[in-house]
Amino acid sequence: MTSQTRERLNRTLLWILIIGMAIWMLFPFYWALNSSFKSENQLQMMPTTFVPRSATGDVSFFLRNYEAVFTNQAFVRAILNSAIVAISVTLLSLAIGAFAGFALGKLRYQGKTATLYVILAMTMFPQIAVLTGLYAIINNLGLQAIPSLIITYLLFTLPFTAWVLTAFFRELPLEIMQSAQVDGASPFQTFYMILLPLTAPALVTTGLLAFIGAWNEYLFALTFTSVQPDARTLPVIIANFPSQFSRQVPFGEIMAAGVVSSIPLILLVFIFQRRIVAGLTAGAVKG
Repeated sequence: MTSQTRERLNRTLLWILIIGMAIWMLFPFYWALNSSFKSENQLQMMPTTFVPRSATGDVSFFLRNYEAVFTNQAFVRAILNSAIVAISVTLLSLAIGAFAGFALGKLRYQGKTATLYVILAMTMFPQIAVLTGLYAIINNLGLQAIPSLIITYLLFTLPFTAWVLTAFFRELPLEIMQSAQVDGASPFQTFYMILLPLTAPALVTTGLLAFIGAWNEYLFALTFTSVQPDARTLPVIIANFPSQFSRQVPFGEIMAAGVVSSIPLILLVFIFQRRIVAGLTAGAVKG
């Protein structure tokens, strides 16, 4: 086998692997989209169809699932609640995490290593292990559901954000800070005028991950909104979506609600995809 043939074979195998992984990852979303355009009768058809079809075999899209979603006031309110929670968590995580990353990555002080290990340890606790204690604290403080969710999500997103941003700040050349100090800049001016813009890919990457985590979280949202239904977020509403056109589990409407709730995340990924790639690959190559 010649080197050219071997290279062509390797490239073919690589593309087969890429296509297989793409199908594996995209098929669940395609199936949800396909199911969202089916009525209950179409969903129960055997054998199942990969496009919505009527009993006669014609392509037929059932749009009443999306009508039920957008006319449901609880769902519309849940979109607003999720947006408030996710945006607040993202902004607070980036604001506090950026300061922490700068301090841990560039400043010298006693106990920095211990602080890093404490931050790392905070990410190791599963949600279910701290749920009871957090609920008791929130209940004793008398906080509303949405502020409770914001504070709770910060406990999980902030350590991750601070840890990742610390690595990015540490990789920035020390000569940049020294040059800024020579020019008379204070440490804070050096941070927000010089170093912070250089970490934009890291901020976008960690911010998007924090947003996705807050947008999709279910366990704490279900617990903290159990006594305040108006504050329910999208995952809780979708899991308990009421049927408007049938007296059984509304799988089609649930799928439609899931597709609608995924659109903001897909748009964010497409808008910031270059920043995300730069953030994920930054620091991978030195020199």
